[in-house]
Amino acid sequence: MTKDQDLLASVSNVSTDSEFFSPIPPGYKKGRTRYVFVMGTVMSGLGKGIFSSCLAKLMQDKGLKVAPIKLEGYLNVDSGTLNPFRHGEVFVLDDGMECDMDLGTYERLLDQDLSRANFATSGQIFSAILHKERHGDYLGRDVQMIPHVTGEVKLKLRTLAAQSQADVVFVEIGGTVGDLENAYYIEAMRELAYEEGPNSCCFVALTYILEPRTLGEQKSKAAQLGIKQLMQLGIQPDIIACRAASPATKTVRQKISIYSNVPFDRVVSVPDSTSIYKIPAMLREVGLDFEVARLLKIEDRINLRHERVAWAKWCDFTDRIGAARRKVTIAMTGKYTSVRDSYASIINALEHAGLALGTDVDIKWIDTTDITGADAGEHLEEVDGVIVPGGFGTRGAEGKIACIRHAREHHLPYLGICFGFQMAVIEFARDVCGLQGANSTEIDPQCAEPVIDVLPEQKELEGLGGNMRLGGRDITIKRGTQAYHLFGDSEMVRMRFRHRYEVDPRYIEKLESQGMVFSGKSPDFPIMQILELPEHPYFMGTQAHPCLTSRPLRPQPMFLGLVAAAMQRRYPEEDLPDSIQATRKVQKAFA
Repeated sequence: MTKDQDLLASVSNVSTDSEFFSPIPPGYKKGRTRYVFVMGTVMSGLGKGIFSSCLAKLMQDKGLKVAPIKLEGYLNVDSGTLNPFRHGEVFVLDDGMECDMDLGTYERLLDQDLSRANFATSGQIFSAILHKERHGDYLGRDVQMIPHVTGEVKLKLRTLAAQSQADVVFVEIGGTVGDLENAYYIEAMRELAYEEGPNSCCFVALTYILEPRTLGEQKSKAAQLGIKQLMQLGIQPDIIACRAASPATKTVRQKISIYSNVPFDRVVSVPDSTSIYKIPAMLREVGLDFEVARLLKIEDRINLRHERVAWAKWCDFTDRIGAARRKVTIAMTGKYTSVRDSYASIINALEHAGLALGTDVDIKWIDTTDITGADAGEHLEEVDGVIVPGGFGTRGAEGKIACIRHAREHHLPYLGICFGFQMAVIEFARDVCGLQGANSTEIDPQCAEPVIDVLPEQKELEGLGGNMRLGGRDITIKRGTQAYHLFGDSEMVRMRFRHRYEVDPRYIEKLESQGMVFSGKSPDFPIMQILELPEHPYFMGTQAHPCLTSRPLRPQPMFLGLVAAAMQRRYPEEDLPDSIQATRKVQKAFA
C-alpha cells in the first residue's frame, strides 16, 4: 500500500485482506467513554427522547459528562424540509443544523448547546460513504452495508465521544426496532458493544403496554413480541422501560422479565406524567440512574456532592409545577395549531416563564386561516396575551395580521416570532404609516410596498433551504430600550435564526418616524432583529426564535416579559411587577 493508504488503514482499520472494519477517529480512547442505547418497540411516539434526556440528566447531576446523539432513519440530510404536520417542529442548533425536535428536549434537560455532531440521519451516513467511495477511501473494497455502513455509524458515535470527552454517550434511535431503515443502526450498536467489550454499553428498550378499554386490564403481548424482535437482531436488553397511561402492573413486568431475560428490578414502569420535568424524579425513584452506573462500571466517577447540589436546584424548580395560584391565557395564532408538536419549543418556553413567575400558562390555539379583520377580536376576547409564531407561506397570513392589529390597538401583550415579527412590521406599515400596499414578497411578489423582502446577499444563494439564515447570531441591543432592560442591560445577546426574509432597509426610517423602535440589529448588516412599541404595555417581535434557547432554570427573557405583562392585564388589582422588574427578579433568583 502507499504511504497515504497506510495512514488511512492505521486510522480506520481499512484493509483489503481483513473483514474487520471499525474506523477509529483521532483522540479516541477505548474504554474512556461508555454508551447507553435507547430504542423503542411496539410503536413510535413513546417518548424515547424524553426518557433518554431525563436519564442523561440524572447521570449529569452525578458529575458525569454526557453527550446525546439522535439517529434518524430517514434519507433527508437534515430536518429542514420536513412538514411540521408530519414531524413536528424543526429545531435549529447554534451551528445552523436543522434537526429533530428531540434535540430541543436534550438541550433543555441538559442545559447544553448541541451541534451537528449530536444528530445524524441515514441521508448523512450514506452521503459520507458515497463521498469516501468516490475518493477511493475504501482501497478498492466493494462497499457494503456491513462493514462499511455500520462502520460509518460507529465512527459518528466515536467521533462524538472523542470530541466531547464524555463519560457517557446517550444514543437514541428514532422510530422502532421493526423499522427497516433502523436495521443497520441496530447492527452497528451490536458491533460497537462487541468491539468495546464488557460493561461498555447499556441497552434500554422502551416498550408500550396496551390497556384496551373493553378488557379492563393491561396486555403485554405486543411488548413481548417487540422485545423478541430486538433480541433476534442480536441485542440483549439490559433495561426495559414500560410506557403506559397508568403504571405497569407487577404481573405485566414479571411476564416481560421472564420473556426477555431482564431481571425484574430492571423492568421499570414509566407511566404518563403531567410534566416531562417530573420524569427524572420518576426514574431516580426506581434507582435507574445507579443501575446504569453499575452496569457500566463507572460508580467511581460519581460525585455525590455535585449530585446533592444539582438535584436540590432541580427540585426547587419542579416543586413549582402545579403550585401556582394564578393563571393566564396566551393565544397561539398560527396555521399548524392542529399539531401541538409544531410549536414544542414555544410551549416549553411559556411553561418555563410561567413556573418562574408563579402562574399557570394556558394556551388557546387559534388557526388564523379563516380569521378576517372583522372577527379577530372575537377569537382574542378571553386571552391575556398573543403570540404569532414562525411559519412559511401565504396561508393564514392575513389572519395573523388581523390578530396583531387587535393586539396593538387594544394594548394586548404581544410577542411576534420570526414570521410574527414580519407580520407586525406589515401591520404597522399599513395601519399606522399609511402604506396600504405593504406586504412581504413571500406572500405577494408584486406588492406595491415590499416592506419585507429577501435581501440581496440572500438572493445569491440557491436551493431550497440554501438561502436561509440559520443558527446562532449576535444581536446588538439599543441602550435604554425594553429589550435592553429585559436582557439584563446587555448591549449584545445571541439568539437563533431560521428565515429568508428581512425588513427592507428602505422602509426603516418611515417605520421609526411613526413610533416603531428597532431595538435589536445585526452588528454587521442593516438587518433588523428586534422591534418594540414603547407606548404599548408589551409589544415586541424578533426575527429570531427565542424559544429555542429557553431552559427550565434559565427562562428566556422575552417570554418572561410576555407572561409578566399578561399577569398584569389579568390581575390589575394586584401589585404585580412589570415585565422588566419581573424578568430581573427571576434572573436574580435563578442565577
